[in-house]
Amino acid sequence: MEVVYITIGVSIIVAVFFFIAFIKSVKSGQYDDTYTPSVRMLFDDELVTTKKENKQLNNN
Repeated sequence: MEVVYITIGVSIIVAVFFFIAFIKSVKSGQYDDTYTPSVRMLFDDELVTTKKENKQLNNN
């Protein structure tokens, strides 16, 4: 039974360590998305043409 208490204690310590590492990596910008903005510019023309088409349809 004592082994269970030791295992629970160690697992809580490991979980806290990983949680702190996760929070630190989020605050440092590790998970910032740098790929999507560079790809988004490739699709801007399609969005602009749809807006123009919608304006033309509304005017008619």
